[in-house]
Amino acid sequence: MAIKKYYADQDNTITNAYGVDLSTRATGSNMGAADILEVFSIYGQQTTSSAELSRVLVRFPVSTMSSDRAAGTIPSSGSVSFYLRMFNARHSEQVPENFTVNVLAVSQSWEEGTGLDMEGYTDKTKDAIDGSNWTNRAKATAWGKQGGEYHSSSYTAAQTMPNYTFDFVSGTEDILLDVTAAVEEWIGETQTNNGFGVFLTSSYEAYTIASDASVLLNPDGPQKSYYTKRFFSRSSEFFFKRPVIEARWDSRKADDRGNFYYSSSLAPSIDNLNKLYLYNYVRGQLKDIPVIGTGLIYVSVYSGSADDLSPSGPKLQLSVDDQLAGATNIGVNSTDLYNVTGGWVATGTYTASFAYTGSSTLKTIYDVWHAANDGQEYMTGSIKPKTLSSPGWNQYNQNVSKITNLKPKYSKEEKERFRVYSRARNFSPTVYTVASTEIENTIMQSASYEVIRTIDEETIINHSTGSTTYHTYLSYDISGSYFDLDMSLLEPGYMYGIKLAYHNSDGWREQEEVFKFRVEDN
Repeated sequence: MAIKKYYADQDNTITNAYGVDLSTRATGSNMGAADILEVFSIYGQQTTSSAELSRVLVRFPVSTMSSDRAAGTIPSSGSVSFYLRMFNARHSEQVPENFTVNVLAVSQSWEEGTGLDMEGYTDKTKDAIDGSNWTNRAKATAWGKQGGEYHSSSYTAAQTMPNYTFDFVSGTEDILLDVTAAVEEWIGETQTNNGFGVFLTSSYEAYTIASDASVLLNPDGPQKSYYTKRFFSRSSEFFFKRPVIEARWDSRKADDRGNFYYSSSLAPSIDNLNKLYLYNYVRGQLKDIPVIGTGLIYVSVYSGSADDLSPSGPKLQLSVDDQLAGATNIGVNSTDLYNVTGGWVATGTYTASFAYTGSSTLKTIYDVWHAANDGQEYMTGSIKPKTLSSPGWNQYNQNVSKITNLKPKYSKEEKERFRVYSRARNFSPTVYTVASTEIENTIMQSASYEVIRTIDEETIINHSTGSTTYHTYLSYDISGSYFDLDMSLLEPGYMYGIKLAYHNSDGWREQEEVFKFRVEDN
């Protein structure tokens, strides 16, 4: 599971637009309970040079993110990215095109409020009711500046937060924006979480040389309107359209025990590496090895005994390659060609990487994991190496796939690990192979999953192919490929489908199969 969603816990639209009488500005109006959030700039409606603006405030539960990090649910800083997602709400009004919005951290706390009216702006706080508006950030508490206070480059270095913008072309796009730096500031408590303000940049908010305190001075603004961009709010009935920050990270474990190759001159050095894992389960739970903890562990490789059932003889010599080091001091040391230095990657999980150039006549080699200086041994594993070869023709590979442990329905509280079986589509068994051979599970080294809602084919979790987060990539081990899915990401009461995509020399190719299941409340 490499994705976690944090839905907004507070949002509101604030405006200095005129009310229905077009004579009084609705600066006291509150829309904190509305199911829509709105950003606009109206020029020349009340007079030929009047300006009316609408801005969005949205905040997320950073305390929950901090708790999840402490519990190990999401990775440490530097190993996870946070993305702000806000979803377009279709409407019958005109939609502006080719504009840019600011996404800036709000620098003062604010209240959400319970207003609903986004047409006549009749739900006003008037200093007596909880809720933010254009002039107040809370009941009887004014903003430092009307329209809200935001961190920007004009603040001192100690106050500066990352400044984000998002460009719209057609105007109907959703916001998908990497806000990792800001969220990490909030989690680290170097800045206070007051959420984001989303509003047009000064290049798109209307021109004004205002004399009215509720109108922001913007002498370089355009003398035209940008009306109106709408998003779904946190109170929307549409579960997947609410504002959310998604934590995304690469949780892949590429365990080559079942996909181990002898070194070959056909492959570049990086592709000659094989990564192995040790999973230290104690009474069903992953636990660190007490003596090793989060430190270094060592692996030695042996040939088999006469019956090829256990390691035998002296340690086998390994290959030195600068590419072996995935972290400091991890790999094969040039002064010790018989021990691989491995390390801790997660609770109870250790890994080591090396290339093996030994005799290809060995059908089985054995990896022995131990402490330093040939100390205590912790695990002995077996490996059946393969040999790389060129097929002599231009391959076009197609596969069939199956999720072997798929159930018809799941509780929204479940976290499921899906096991994927794959084989070549053109596999043609003979009578002999059917009778004597188990069909080999083809391990797909680059594979991704996607989740759709079947009733309307809405994509709920997109493939992360081509991105830098890899949050939908499949792990693999000797049993094949697998991935984890947290059912709380999905709205109960619907059927969903999983689609798989595999990468080969022709690029990414989505598989035909759709694996369907339902999510229930319990």
